[in-house]
Amino acid sequence: MTKPELTWKPDPRMTKVKLPSGATDAHCHVFGPVDKFPYEPTAKFKPAEAVAEDLFRLHDQMGIERCVIVQSGCHGFDNRVVADAIAKRPGRYLGVALSAPEVSDAELDRLNDQGFRGIRYNYMSHLAPGATEAQLIALAPRLAERGWHLQVHMEDRLIADMAPVLSGLPVTVVLDHMGRVDASKGVDQPEFQAYLRLLDHDHIWSKVSGSERISRQDPPYADAIPFARTIVERFPDRTVWGTDWPHPNFRADPPDDGDLFDLLADIAPTDTLLNKLMVDNPAQLYGFKENI
Repeated sequence: MTKPELTWKPDPRMTKVKLPSGATDAHCHVFGPVDKFPYEPTAKFKPAEAVAEDLFRLHDQMGIERCVIVQSGCHGFDNRVVADAIAKRPGRYLGVALSAPEVSDAELDRLNDQGFRGIRYNYMSHLAPGATEAQLIALAPRLAERGWHLQVHMEDRLIADMAPVLSGLPVTVVLDHMGRVDASKGVDQPEFQAYLRLLDHDHIWSKVSGSERISRQDPPYADAIPFARTIVERFPDRTVWGTDWPHPNFRADPPDDGDLFDLLADIAPTDTLLNKLMVDNPAQLYGFKENI
């Protein structure tokens, strides 16, 4: 059986951006090793391995000191692969889990002790379906009790439809990858305007990750900059950034992470904005301790 190709570049160029102390990658993944952490048999994708040590190498190269690893659908509800990575860099690395919406309180508490700070649900055609609206409404107070958040990954066509339930939830909601809008349609497109209206609610946060995903251009994905910068400047206290390493299910050749880090100079063009995006906001959202 042919091994899947890497979805990431093992030799990214160094970024030109000097990151502030405490800089955080708030969205990335780890895959495998599959002999220890096998893929979910029914997973819709089974990528090449991208293990914790590969992620650490990227972070050490670029100047990332803190991180939030998001459980991937290829590992299903078995969150051990993320828990293992967190344990290797305790305090500096935290996680977001995948879980059934009817997850027990005991399991939530166990995950919390392991360093998880939220649950993610996908609403993407290429991934397993997320929770129903009724399930989100039932789960939200239980997450809020623990200081957790709900993370939502959705297609741009669903933003307006999901806005009523998300805007009314009694828990912090974090939206992935700028709503996966199509950058070629410009910032005035209905989908992005619906996304901005959703962010007008004080409990809604945005990840300005995924520039390469919303872009319809070749690297360095310049058409995505106006979207990310608009979000950062309009909602400076409720934005975080991530690499989305190792870039699973990307439409083209793997991006160079040096290109993605370089975009930060235009996404958050002042020291104040960059510090909020990379340090202050993730510390507030995830609860990183100041002395780590």
